[in-house]
Amino acid sequence: MSERITVSPDVCNGKPVVCGTRVTVQTVLEFLAAGDSVEDVLAEYPSLRPEDVRACLDYASRLMGNHFTLLPVA
Repeated sequence: MSERITVSPDVCNGKPVVCGTRVTVQTVLEFLAAGDSVEDVLAEYPSLRPEDVRACLDYASRLMGNHFTLLPVA
């Protein structure tokens, strides 16, 4: 999906992360959802670049573009 996002079973239990880091897409999205700005995220994770934050948003957007069906579980 993006050259900035990678998934490897050996890194963060296979969660999508920003390439070259152990910062998960989920972590970035949670910061943004909590009301933090992109600048706040970059200050907290100095290894990230603004393009990485945009890549996380793009990754999530594309993932949500897939069709999902929720099934009840026991």
